[in-house]
Amino acid sequence: MRKRLLLTIAATLTLAASAQTRWGAAVYANPGAELALDSYTEQWLKKRQTLSFGAELLYAPLPQDSGLFDRDYGYPTLAVGVRYCDNSRVRMHRDPSPDWGLAEEVDYDSRLGDTWSIYFRFARPIFRSRRWSAEYSMATGFGYSHLIYNKVDDIDNELIGSHLNIYLDLGLNVAYQLTDDYALRLGLDYYHHSNGALARPNKGANVLGPSVALVWFPGYTRDRQKTAAPRDTATTPTTGVEKGLSANISLNVGGKTLLEDWQRTQFGTPSSDPDYRTDHFTFYTAYALRADLTYRYARRWASGIGLDLFYGSYASHVREMDEADGSDVAHSPWSVGIALKHQAYYRNLSVALSFGWYLHRAMGVSAKLIEQPYYESIGLRYTFPRLAGLQLGAEVFAHRTKADFTAIVLSIPVWRQRTNRP
Repeated sequence: MRKRLLLTIAATLTLAASAQTRWGAAVYANPGAELALDSYTEQWLKKRQTLSFGAELLYAPLPQDSGLFDRDYGYPTLAVGVRYCDNSRVRMHRDPSPDWGLAEEVDYDSRLGDTWSIYFRFARPIFRSRRWSAEYSMATGFGYSHLIYNKVDDIDNELIGSHLNIYLDLGLNVAYQLTDDYALRLGLDYYHHSNGALARPNKGANVLGPSVALVWFPGYTRDRQKTAAPRDTATTPTTGVEKGLSANISLNVGGKTLLEDWQRTQFGTPSSDPDYRTDHFTFYTAYALRADLTYRYARRWASGIGLDLFYGSYASHVREMDEADGSDVAHSPWSVGIALKHQAYYRNLSVALSFGWYLHRAMGVSAKLIEQPYYESIGLRYTFPRLAGLQLGAEVFAHRTKADFTAIVLSIPVWRQRTNRP
């Protein structure tokens, strides 16, 4: 009995020690500056300094117990984190200028609200030795800003127009292992908050700056030196993928607020009008039907080409505004484009990217001025292997990286030509 108890305790301690080598934590600080990405923003963004702090719970699979995706990505680090950004020093103010149309100067500076964000981060190592390592990282999640654009006391804050926002982060880091358990991580960090055109304004807050972090990872240095091959789990749903062509149909259902409404109420409406520089905008639905032919040429990647059909329920409203201004241009709720597609997979999660060129688009005067003949989309999807590869996720469509609409996506594979496993 005593022997069995001792064996049980030993096994429990062994499992606990093993678990410790996979889990860790980090705290970081990130002084930065709000970016003016164009000459328009440069005119009213007066002060830019920011400071953010964050904490992360880390997970890093070990070489001896990882699946094939982990091996392909060099045993990445996954993290769930929270970030607080102090934007109290950011200031915005429109000085008198004919560029602003009927907008009138106010007697105060507008502020950017502090932001809390929660996120999931994926960090891939690109170099690793006993003491040094380097990685790039991508993160996405949600942010909450306590102060947003309003016509009472924050009228020149064109960066953030809604309390809830989408959070994106890109980082490049170098770490030095102080001990087997602790590392100092230095890096360059860019992060972004915006609402994906679901509300106005939506210029977006973009911050760039250095970061410094203290990372605690018990046994990290020792365990990452192991060279045992990962288990061959190619028959499991997360790694059981096959090379080959596939055809997919995707339905996007989403919505947007109009930049045309924002410009009209900001610069074309007199201060005596109730809609002068308003913070209330009509929400319009938007749809996309996409047919893709892609080739899965590796476990991680698939690329291809597709035909995109878009429908915007707001086309008639845009036509009315253009006609009121005396403009005689074509308007149609339908747009058609052809696009290059790419997906990067990690287990059942994937990032979907596209770059397209309009074959037909007639959305009025403003679209001709601010939209290029090309468009982009980026999204996050989850694949359900037991549902024949059906994918569910969310995507943002944009013109020149400026969000046009945000949508939920359902992608259905309709045909596959399978070859060998990658």
